[in-house]
Amino acid sequence: MSFFVPFWSRPALCNAGANSHNDRVFNPFAPPTMTAQTTPVPSALLIIDVQPSFMHMPYWSSEGQAPFQQALLKLEAGCRQAGVPVVHVFHIDNDGPFAADSGFIQAMDWLPGQPAARFDKHVHNAFTDTGLDLWLRRRGVQKLIISGIRTEQCCETTTRVASDLGYAVDFVSEATLTFPMTHQSTGQTFSAQDITTRTELVLAGRFARIVNVDTCLSSL
Repeated sequence: MSFFVPFWSRPALCNAGANSHNDRVFNPFAPPTMTAQTTPVPSALLIIDVQPSFMHMPYWSSEGQAPFQQALLKLEAGCRQAGVPVVHVFHIDNDGPFAADSGFIQAMDWLPGQPAARFDKHVHNAFTDTGLDLWLRRRGVQKLIISGIRTEQCCETTTRVASDLGYAVDFVSEATLTFPMTHQSTGQTFSAQDITTRTELVLAGRFARIVNVDTCLSSL
C-alpha cells in the first residue's frame, strides 16, 4: 500500500534557470539539481537481501565480501547510534536457496539482529506488496539509505522505486555487493566493480545521492 505524494512535494524533475527578467525557464531534458543536505531528515536504513541464499548460488564469490561486510557493519552501527531505524528486507522465490522453507531466509550470521522491522519481498524492489511504504510513512521517514545485495538488481531497483515514491535516497555503494556477469550476446565479462560503476552512473543525480559510509553518516 502506498500513499499519494503530491507533485509539489516530490523531487524536482528538471533544472530551472532564470533569464534577465527573473522568469523560470523550463528545460525538460535537464537533470534535477541535487542540493547538499544541511538539515538531517527522518531516515531509515534498508539492508536488502543480505541472506545466506546467495552463498548457494553458482555465481557466489567471496571476492569483495570482506570490504562489503566491513562497510555495512560500520553503516549499520552508525545508523543505530544516530537513532535511525534499521530495516531488514529478504527475498523469497518459489524454490532453491531462496525458497521460504530453505532455511536461508534470514540475515547472514555476521549481521546484527533485532532490526526495527523485517519485510519479505517476491520481486526486485522492496515496496511491492510488502507494506514497507506504509510502515515508513507512518513513522515520517523521508530519506532511505540503501545497502545490501545485489548492487544492480534489488538495491538499484528499490532505489528507483523509492525515488519515484518521493523519498530522498542515499545509495551507499561500498555497502552493497554484487558479482561478475557475462553478457549473453557478446560474451564480454563485466567485473563487480564495472557493474557498481554503471549503477552509480545511472542513479546519480536522477534517483539518488551516491555516497560512501562516512558521508552518509555525517548527514544523519
